[in-house]
Amino acid sequence: MDLQALWLTLRLAAVTTAILLLLAIPLAFWIVSTHSRLRPLVEAITTLPILLPPTVLGFYLLVLLGQRTAFGRALAHLLGHPLAFSFAGLVVGSVIYSLPFAVQPLTAGFHAVDSALIEQARLLGVGRFRILGDILLPLSARSVVAAAVLCFTHTIGEFGVVLMVGGDIPGATRTLSIAIYDQVQDFSYAQANHTSLVLLGFSLAALILLYTRRGATGAAHA
Repeated sequence: MDLQALWLTLRLAAVTTAILLLLAIPLAFWIVSTHSRLRPLVEAITTLPILLPPTVLGFYLLVLLGQRTAFGRALAHLLGHPLAFSFAGLVVGSVIYSLPFAVQPLTAGFHAVDSALIEQARLLGVGRFRILGDILLPLSARSVVAAAVLCFTHTIGEFGVVLMVGGDIPGATRTLSIAIYDQVQDFSYAQANHTSLVLLGFSLAALILLYTRRGATGAAHA
């Protein structure tokens, strides 16, 4: 087992999940509450990473974050190093790639809240941020948990995007999925099997947690 890759993967998944929740909660709230003509465009952009091949998304991110673009050079000057082939670059790629897995459960959860409660709160003069914090989030707690679990597990299993953006640098950008690829390339099938079982265990445990919580919530409401 590549313990460096394990630790880096867990750290990447935790950081990505935290950032995604901070971004996706207000974004999902905007989607369900706005009447802007831009909403279909925003929804399409946030869903696009599901449809794009990971290598395509990774390629464009690599070009954008690299030294060949003005944006990439500006970031490198600001940070003191290029984002490509760094842990920070992995975070950027992971956030974009897993964005739909945060936004869609939250949007569905917010939509499921009784609109009459929202209207009553607005009539009473409750502000948008209080509506989000005091009504939508508590009543959509299951969706928040689902978004967090999906983002975490999806990030753990990433391969194409992290390989394109971060390469295969031990201790810096090599995740468990890349470690499996390396082990297979070296014909170390026993090691690849052990690493794969770790990823399988994480994914299965996350799904059991998600469905157990869903069942407990459903029983409580029955």
